[in-house]
Amino acid sequence: MSIKPLYDRVVVRRLEAETTTESGIIIPDAAAEQPAQGEIVAVGDGLLTEQGEHQPLAVSVGDQVIFGQYAGSKIQLNDEELLVMKESDILAVVEWSVTEEKAA
Repeated sequence: MSIKPLYDRVVVRRLEAETTTESGIIIPDAAAEQPAQGEIVAVGDGLLTEQGEHQPLAVSVGDQVIFGQYAGSKIQLNDEELLVMKESDILAVVEWSVTEEKAA
């Protein structure tokens, strides 16, 4: 099954939460915060203007984004928890530089 959000909504898959700190301390699942970063898996056609045309979204499928901790509505799709949110709930798009990609 697939999902197609309407208008200016996007579907986001949360990135995995960090399980260890930089110093090597393991964080238990109960104490870990929900990450406010994810990958866009589906986008709507865009906001409907007064002229009846769709204004395209600034984000696209595959973008890594940062959003508010309580943004969006949780849904279950194919045994996976996803978030549906408006594009305006997205705070930033993460852009990786060439040197960071090579290091990873």
